[in-house]
Amino acid sequence: MSGTENWRPNRIAVLGAGNIGQAIAKGLVRDGLFLPAQITLTRRNTELLAPLGEKGFVIQADNVTAVKEADLVIVAVGPREIEELLREIAESLVPGRQILVSTVTGVTIEEIKGWLATEVPVVRIMPNTAIAVGESMTCLTSYPEYSESLLKVKSVFEKVGHTLVISEELMTPATALGASGLAFFLRSIRAASQGGTEIGFHAEDAIQIAAQTAKGAASLLLNSKTHPEAEIDNVTTPRGITIAGLNEMEHQGFSSAMIKGIVTSANKVARLFNDKH
Repeated sequence: MSGTENWRPNRIAVLGAGNIGQAIAKGLVRDGLFLPAQITLTRRNTELLAPLGEKGFVIQADNVTAVKEADLVIVAVGPREIEELLREIAESLVPGRQILVSTVTGVTIEEIKGWLATEVPVVRIMPNTAIAVGESMTCLTSYPEYSESLLKVKSVFEKVGHTLVISEELMTPATALGASGLAFFLRSIRAASQGGTEIGFHAEDAIQIAAQTAKGAASLLLNSKTHPEAEIDNVTTPRGITIAGLNEMEHQGFSSAMIKGIVTSANKVARLFNDKH
């Protein structure tokens, strides 16, 4: 598996460049990891990609042409569109030269292989839109026979955030916790900033304070590998203001609401998967 840790495809195709596809493209060119000209973005309405075209990305509507020129093919369409897309590009994929990566929620590797009818390695990933600024949490999975391709894909995405290889059965939970979860934490920051405005800060200052505080909290956990409660204990004192605030939030159902939100999103993903069949 030598060479996998620093593998770099010469050309990348992102098929179905909606929000997550565009975020991936932006993240991959951040800090000079790739040049915009190395990445082709496809979408039926190419006018929606015009701003990225102005930045040097290759923009087109032809998926087949994009695939033929790429070493790494990233499929970022919706669950209801993937079968048609894969059947369209199947004959253009070259085993031994290309890796196909799917960001599509609820679509298994087995299904993808069935629609492709080719031995091109398939890797599923679940990033989030923070990939655009190099801060994604990207979960990856594949079959054992594609382990080298999995490591190659991991080597690309670990440059734009954190990565974690998981079993395929956990990809649905990963969607709720890591992808939808980004919105949950953003809503938490928004709520904190609203509290800040109520106690006297201007809105823009409150958002800055709340966002940086949230970033600091996350960095503490990622760098120290400690449990959240250990860090909470470090800022709570007997009869103090922090514990008073925490207890009030718990009385109002803060943790319960977050847990229920994540579980609800995971259940929704499962229903979308069942409706697709």
